[in-house]
Amino acid sequence: GSGVCGAIFTEAGWDDMQRACDRIGGCPTGHAVVTPGFRLKAAHVIHTVGPVWRGGMHGEAALLSSCYQKSLELADANGIRTLAFPAISTGIYGYPLSQATKITVGTVKTYLENHPQTLITEIIFVCFDDATVRVYEQAFEDLERRTD
Repeated sequence: GSGVCGAIFTEAGWDDMQRACDRIGGCPTGHAVVTPGFRLKAAHVIHTVGPVWRGGMHGEAALLSSCYQKSLELADANGIRTLAFPAISTGIYGYPLSQATKITVGTVKTYLENHPQTLITEIIFVCFDDATVRVYEQAFEDLERRTD
């Protein structure tokens, strides 16, 4: 209801988006579902439920990775070419940003490498402040160093 989810529902049209989600019937942590975008410029919204951070010993990393993996799979299945990802679970769910970002960047990179036939042409990582931008930049730099 708050944060990114609330903003999407508000801009898309709360009642329309809620009805679409109600028809789907829920989404377990680590999974993803797709709805129309309604009043958004985006034709679709991929909803995913990230894990609540509980110290890192409760499968949080696998669940977070699955959020991105399932979202990318849904994008491909629905012919979606551009995705915009917020930093899933790093807000009120408390996932440490640096750890989450490494998982995010690694999962997306692996998906794209393993799916050369993907229709996805653009992935945007939405950062809500300069500190988050710096963490993403560092994750990409670290990834480049590992692949050189």
